[in-house]
Amino acid sequence: MKYNVPQKGIVYLQDGTVFEGFVAGKIGTCTGEICFNTAMTGYQETFTDPSYLGQILVMNTAHIGNYGVHAEEVESGGIKIAGMICRNFSDKYSRTAAIDSVQAYFENAGVTVVYGVDTRALVRHIRSCGAMNAIISGEVFDTAELQKIMAAIPSMEGLELSSKVSVREAYETGPETAEKKVALLDLGVKENIIRCLTERDVRVKVFPMNTSLAEMQAWNPDGYLISNGPGDPETLTGITQLLKDMIAADLKIFGICLGHQVLGQALGMETFKMFNGHRGINHPILNHVTGKGEITTQNHGFAIKKENIPAHVEITHSHLNDGTVAGIRIKNKPVFSVQYHPEASAGPHDSRYLFDEFVASL
Repeated sequence: MKYNVPQKGIVYLQDGTVFEGFVAGKIGTCTGEICFNTAMTGYQETFTDPSYLGQILVMNTAHIGNYGVHAEEVESGGIKIAGMICRNFSDKYSRTAAIDSVQAYFENAGVTVVYGVDTRALVRHIRSCGAMNAIISGEVFDTAELQKIMAAIPSMEGLELSSKVSVREAYETGPETAEKKVALLDLGVKENIIRCLTERDVRVKVFPMNTSLAEMQAWNPDGYLISNGPGDPETLTGITQLLKDMIAADLKIFGICLGHQVLGQALGMETFKMFNGHRGINHPILNHVTGKGEITTQNHGFAIKKENIPAHVEITHSHLNDGTVAGIRIKNKPVFSVQYHPEASAGPHDSRYLFDEFVASL
């Protein structure tokens, strides 16, 4: 499909607001919760992040597609976003290392794009009105039909999605001669999290989300990483109980994003659906332990409540924009987690020291 002959596309929001543009990728209809990402680079890593499953993504940067797609710049086996909205969309690219255009990438994945949208106005609307469901389409424009489709879209609140992206069978990766081993519970893990461990001479075994503690312990790991992933953490009651058992067994645990939220639940804290969430690569964090600031990559629509923090739990990191909890640890156990993404590809790398600290503790 050559989109240089523009075809009409539409963005239809749950509150009835309409934005018009043009359609690219697969000419079809996509539904999901609309959200926005403020990153100026790394669009392919964003599209393939499993944490975005079920979401239509608005890209704030003005140009998408101008450097094509690259075989190694992925966080999973393919596009995970439900659909994409942007200002300018290019099927031409200049990077010699690129293997294809973003147009072909979306078309082959069966994912719809709507471009030519006033994304500044759209993001301002979302920021004011909060997270909501949306439809993007290049084929359905009738309001009554759009309302029928909208009524069938589930709310992200109360939605369990990790089972759709978790690995089906366990596998091992990393140096076979490594002295340290980490069991990684996959709730929707990003490839660069695994890479950040294997680069530190760690053997990693990635386990499906329904794996029992006994199965993971049978591999005799030195530590456990609970990964990022999509959906509402409150639906993961089994994982919450698993973490309670792991804490009681004095195991060494590192949680990232969804893993952080579930760890908080295991410690008796509550999670909540954020008005908008944090998505981008420029989020400022304060490390309360060192007193230093970090610029971080984030992608989450849920967070841990600051109220009723147990006495044996310490808040280690806070988001400087809104004060939300960005990191916790148990004071007397080797258990900690962060709400953001320390693997941060394409960057920034301010927080990769967390992998160093985790590996050093094993």
